[in-house]
Amino acid sequence: MSVQNLIIELGTEELPPKQLRTLAQAFSDSIEAQLEKADVDFESIKFLASPRRLAVSVKALSTGQADKIVEKRGPAISSAFDADGNPTKAAMGWARSNGITVEEAERLKTDKGEWLLFKAEVKGKSTVDLIPGMVETALTKLPIAKPMRWGSNSMQFIRPTKTLTILFGDELVDATVLGCKSARVIRGHRFHCDKELVLDHADNYTTLLREEGFVIADYEERKALVKEQVIAAASAENGVADIDDDLLEEVSSIVEWPITYVGSFEDKFLDVPAEALIYTMKDNQKYFPLLDNDGKLMARFIFVSNIDSKEPKQVIEGNEKVVRPRLADAEFFYAQDQKVTLESRIDSLESILFQKQLGTLKEKSSRIADLAKIIASKIGANDTDAHRAGMLCKTDLMTDMVLEFPDVQGVMGMYYARFDGESEDVALALNEQYMPRFSGDKLPGSLVACSVALADKLDTLVGIFGIGQAPKGDKDPFALRRAAIGTLRIIVEKDLDLDLVDLVKAAATLYGDKLTSEVETSVVDFMLGRFNAWYHDQNVATDIVKAVMARRPTRPSDFNKRIEAVTAFRALEASKSLAAANKRVGNILAKTEDSIADSVDTSLLSEDAEKALAAVVTKLTADLAPVFASSDYNKALTQLAELQGPVDVFFDNVMVMCDDQAVKLNRLALLNILRNQFLNVADISLLQG
Repeated sequence: MSVQNLIIELGTEELPPKQLRTLAQAFSDSIEAQLEKADVDFESIKFLASPRRLAVSVKALSTGQADKIVEKRGPAISSAFDADGNPTKAAMGWARSNGITVEEAERLKTDKGEWLLFKAEVKGKSTVDLIPGMVETALTKLPIAKPMRWGSNSMQFIRPTKTLTILFGDELVDATVLGCKSARVIRGHRFHCDKELVLDHADNYTTLLREEGFVIADYEERKALVKEQVIAAASAENGVADIDDDLLEEVSSIVEWPITYVGSFEDKFLDVPAEALIYTMKDNQKYFPLLDNDGKLMARFIFVSNIDSKEPKQVIEGNEKVVRPRLADAEFFYAQDQKVTLESRIDSLESILFQKQLGTLKEKSSRIADLAKIIASKIGANDTDAHRAGMLCKTDLMTDMVLEFPDVQGVMGMYYARFDGESEDVALALNEQYMPRFSGDKLPGSLVACSVALADKLDTLVGIFGIGQAPKGDKDPFALRRAAIGTLRIIVEKDLDLDLVDLVKAAATLYGDKLTSEVETSVVDFMLGRFNAWYHDQNVATDIVKAVMARRPTRPSDFNKRIEAVTAFRALEASKSLAAANKRVGNILAKTEDSIADSVDTSLLSEDAEKALAAVVTKLTADLAPVFASSDYNKALTQLAELQGPVDVFFDNVMVMCDDQAVKLNRLALLNILRNQFLNVADISLLQG
């Protein structure tokens, strides 16, 4: 069967830039899934997208489905014929439905019996006949939250549709989707291409758009070009462009023919904290700020235009004129905010609700301050600074700067705290209280900042759980999962000796009578449950996490040390045998109803194997006591691995459940002591082979 390349393009009005990749990928994924389900072979598939088009390119697509032989099983022979050997009604009805007689049916013999069988040849459909339905299905299933109607049409889509082009090789596929009938006409750049483009072959799609339409249809190519141009422009200015992927994605989704320019602003604006200027340039204007080689903001910015202007000077001046008022606003807000101290803003937090059942931001700040002081005292931080930072931590939310530019909350608190003469630890804590803000983000630097960050997250977790609003399914409006992961990361990566049970109790106590639900167990379990996703991302085997989780260690740093130790133990040759032995011991002890002593009576030991095991267990128990006390789990499991030989010999030569009750219980006591040594770290019986 021959192959051809396929191009599908839906031309639209400008699509939402932040959704362009998602829409294009979903379109491509759906076409791919449908082709695979229909058993139509192809070499590769990729999405193409620009502000005014969603497209899918399929390489080496088969011209049709292969013919198939479909087997249709009928009634069992025992029910297909009566006692005289005549076909039953069931058999005749089945045969009739397949267009044959019972006599023409074949037989299917298996180990379980014999059935009537009909083999039908099903002719494969042509790809051209299949594509229209696939396109319609794919577009219908796109993740569009708010579809719109236009004109007098009843159809809905994310934006008005203009053209539809489906070419299979040089053949135009007949289809009508979203009010558009497939044609060879495609649209180029809105301004640089004032004519209709006629596509003669699927292979020429991207070339035609680039050479005549001034459109780079390949999304990844366009994104790479934007990045390349921005980096080059920055280099020409002896600077470094502040490029983050979200902004790069958005800019690449706004332009079809990227042209990069450099603008400037007055040096006086650099007196404003750089974070505020960078925020407004990136978020409001979609500009790339320029930094010098020391990382300081320059009075320059890079912007990407969708027009290759004959008068670039006017384009640059226009953008400079637009950004200047935004920077002037930031300058004004910064000056005004410094006239009022953060401390004097505390009372104004009374006007803002944190959550109606949990009180105001002022109440939350007071709880954070008290909890931060408790945490600071536990980890050796300055508890006075921690309390002070907690009281001030939300005050910058009441400043003009943060009200105008919400993303600079925290960082503006840091600047204003320094201006007010607060200690550096307090100032830093006001910014770092939100860390880590996202997966992979850096952690608070100082222990004071750690105390405030932990207090803030724990207050939210305990409060929301305490009013019965724990996350359900994928709904997590208070970002409790992120708060839990952030809490665990700070404690583990900073190696803080903190117990979740103690922290949750303290946070709950500070709420007084506001909580309506018991939270200690639920919050701790929720937080420990976040370890599953965390360690999965680190490629830690699931059975290792289960083995540690079975012991429910509530000190996150301690939990992590156990994970590391069990991971190392699992790599030892002895681990498989000892895991099996622990499972066997656990099963034996679980079935025992007798009371088991916590020591071994050496006078009841008779077999050489049990004497040897008892001796080594007794010695290891004594040797490991200080090792466990210091939480050196890796050393403990390494030493316990030496038990493999004595344990294997014991089970090969000793009958545990013997007739002599005293001897049996003594052997169970020995096994119990043995198992408890491992349980000091994890339940290794859960490790898989």
